[in-house]
Amino acid sequence: METYQSLAIALGLGLLVGLQREWKESEIAGIRTFPLITLLGTLSVVVHQGELGWLSAAGLVSLALLLSIANVSKIRAGKLDFGMTTEVAALLMFVVGCTLGMGLLGPALVTAGITTMLLHWKRRLHGIVDSLADKDVRAVMNLTLIALVILPVLPDRTYGPYDVLNPHGIWRMVVLIVGISMVAYVAFKLLGARVGALLGGILGGFISSTATTVSYARQTKEAPGLSAMAALVILIASAVVNVRVLIEVGVVAPDLLRKALLPMSAMLLLMIIECVLLYFPLRKQSTEPPDHDDPAQLKPAILFAALYAVVLFIVAAGKDLFGDQALYWIAGISGLTDVDAITLTTAKMFNEELVDGEMAWRVILIATLSNLVFKALAVAVLGSRRLLLYVGIGFGVAVAGGVALLLYWPETEYLSGIGL
Repeated sequence: METYQSLAIALGLGLLVGLQREWKESEIAGIRTFPLITLLGTLSVVVHQGELGWLSAAGLVSLALLLSIANVSKIRAGKLDFGMTTEVAALLMFVVGCTLGMGLLGPALVTAGITTMLLHWKRRLHGIVDSLADKDVRAVMNLTLIALVILPVLPDRTYGPYDVLNPHGIWRMVVLIVGISMVAYVAFKLLGARVGALLGGILGGFISSTATTVSYARQTKEAPGLSAMAALVILIASAVVNVRVLIEVGVVAPDLLRKALLPMSAMLLLMIIECVLLYFPLRKQSTEPPDHDDPAQLKPAILFAALYAVVLFIVAAGKDLFGDQALYWIAGISGLTDVDAITLTTAKMFNEELVDGEMAWRVILIATLSNLVFKALAVAVLGSRRLLLYVGIGFGVAVAGGVALLLYWPETEYLSGIGL
């Protein structure tokens, strides 16, 4: 019975890929050939009682020869199409058939599905590649270097007097931060000119709220009439920082997220209310979206790694020399220019049981409030007076709300009652 089920699935998957190729008018293989190829792969394994054998190898070689003959015939007929997509898909579907014969249903289904979508998205994928600028391609290559070349070779051991400097661990946090920024950057590039104030602020918050603030502040210096809309984008980007922080905490220290979720969400909600109040009267205005830098550049990645290592060391030393209260001062100073470093450091310390959850989320919140102060100063220097008025009021309300959370949020197991 399992054999017949495998053959039926092989037929269905072959028809799926064959339908796409027939619709595209492929001259190599279509809606009849692909099911036959997949069935051939399945049967070549079934006759060997569910294992790969000489028949599977012979079938793969024979299929490759048939595809080669078909391409030679096309060339002789003057049809100079050097694309190999259909040929590779045919070989892959033979292997999918073999996989089904071995009883590996999941990998076979996923592979066939991916194959179908890649074949069908030809124009869309080529369009994306054609729209990429040089710096976009460099961003992908830099991300590959950061995540797949540098990270695996770094030693996974601690150094230093407080045993907190782990090169592999530090660079893993770099990969996390660059990865979050890169996802937002790709979304920003794909949406292009369609990015409005709302989405621009959201993506700007994930890429870099500070860079977004600086970019929009500079616009208002030359065009003060854009100040209100620029303030909205800056407020949205700064609100998204709270989401980014929660994502980082959830990845690094899931247990800390249970402590930080409600107070940080309260801070987020306050800033969302401010954004909503400012959005509706301004929704028809527009500003130029900023040209974000590649977030996967190697130099900023190294600088963040160095900053994170410095924060790790300072926090460990400050806690050892001055006690837990020193963390608040360190958070206020380090948060001026970067919230990620102190967030990741605090999450790591929570995992190591060096700080409790109540102190940890307060340290992170202090860093986010400190960062608001720094961005307000940037607006004062780079932006118009009207922008400073809007941002000053918005950030002032947010800072006041954050201080209230720090002072009055109850230190209780407030999530235990809802099962988290």
